[in-house]
Amino acid sequence: MNQRPGNQLFDAYFTARDMREVFCDQGRVQAMLDFEAALARAEAQVGLIPSSAVAPIEAACSAGLYDFAALGEAIATAGNSAIPLVKALGKQIASQNAEAERYVHLGATSQDVMDSGLVLQLRRALELIESDLAQLGQTLAMQAQRYAATPLAGRTWLQHATPVTLGMKIAGWLGAVTRSRRRLAELKPRLLVLQFGGASGTLAALGEQAMPIARALAEELQLALPEQPWHTQRDRVVEFGAALGLIAGSLGKLGRDISLLMQTEAAEVFEPSAPGKGGSSTMPHKRNPVGAAVLIGAATRVPGLLSTLFSAMPQEHERSLGLWHAEWETLPEICCLVSGSLQQALLIAQGLEVDAARMTRNLDLTQGLVLAEAVSIVLAQRVGRDTAHHLLEHCCKRAVAEQRHLRAVLGDEPQVTAELSAAELDHLLDPAHYLGQAKNWVERAVAEHSALTA
Repeated sequence: MNQRPGNQLFDAYFTARDMREVFCDQGRVQAMLDFEAALARAEAQVGLIPSSAVAPIEAACSAGLYDFAALGEAIATAGNSAIPLVKALGKQIASQNAEAERYVHLGATSQDVMDSGLVLQLRRALELIESDLAQLGQTLAMQAQRYAATPLAGRTWLQHATPVTLGMKIAGWLGAVTRSRRRLAELKPRLLVLQFGGASGTLAALGEQAMPIARALAEELQLALPEQPWHTQRDRVVEFGAALGLIAGSLGKLGRDISLLMQTEAAEVFEPSAPGKGGSSTMPHKRNPVGAAVLIGAATRVPGLLSTLFSAMPQEHERSLGLWHAEWETLPEICCLVSGSLQQALLIAQGLEVDAARMTRNLDLTQGLVLAEAVSIVLAQRVGRDTAHHLLEHCCKRAVAEQRHLRAVLGDEPQVTAELSAAELDHLLDPAHYLGQAKNWVERAVAEHSALTA
């Protein structure tokens, strides 16, 4: 059986197929060839090259015509992917039209081809990420509303705190998604720009026709024309990487919460089940959070990759040695990891399995202690804050020592019953009555999402 070399075993788990296609060899080469074809059209438009040269150049700008293995071998000597590709492109054109070969790549430099090609790839990557984020936001908004009034234990320092709602927790995930969508929309005009500067950024080889060609080229590629070439000013791509890092971290938070809620001791919320999903090679009973693992894994890996992008920013003069090279595989890998994380987050959000009865039972694990604050706040208004706090602290210790419900202990305490009736105590010790602004937070998060989607 024929197998392609490479690391493909984990691709389906950690990377979305569409994103891998953007950054596979075919995707990289085609993006650079798209630049070369657009350059020929732009230069013909302003009269620098004959219009008859355009069609032969365009015909050769198809990635399927090139041997990627041979290009890879040549890159090891050339130092970048554009040099051997342009040579191969020239040979391909010359085999059909020797005259047209004279005009390929005219006035451009390798980095123009590679960086503009990268921007074309990032535009597609951005479309995929924005689409997935929008879909994830819509799903989380629906789930937040569905569980807006479903109480569960809030947990601080991994210990039971006061009650929250599952909808409020989901709304927290939703808010992070909404903010990331806004960030991507804001940075898009800075990211989707042409890189075209020639040898050192001056476009001197094109003389007075440089700016008309640059404008025409930007229009051909449907990119903005920046104020100047950005060969060694890398803030544009690093900003995008940083935004993806925030997405990875936010999804990692979602994955961490899900994995903790899936723990046997909690067993409140689960990833959707499927045949063969989350099993163990030896323990038949296991149901592992395999989707959450991808979210947490990406959130762990992306910061290290992002540090490479930041470390590569102080690039030398007008063309970098090594620092630019460090970006080539780093940013695509970040895109791929985030795409895989989004893919798994969508599966989790769409098929969320919730055990509300278990949440209610877990809220009572401490036998009313999670509502001690509710009683203390009301009692403080009648006997003073310090007195109320010490009194409730004493009752909580008694409840633990005597293994009794806090409600029973409070009912036996004269200082409490003198101020609070049995009905008041019952009300205060009902989790459903101590959810504060949880419902409001859900409504606000959903409104923010809806405003962005409209």
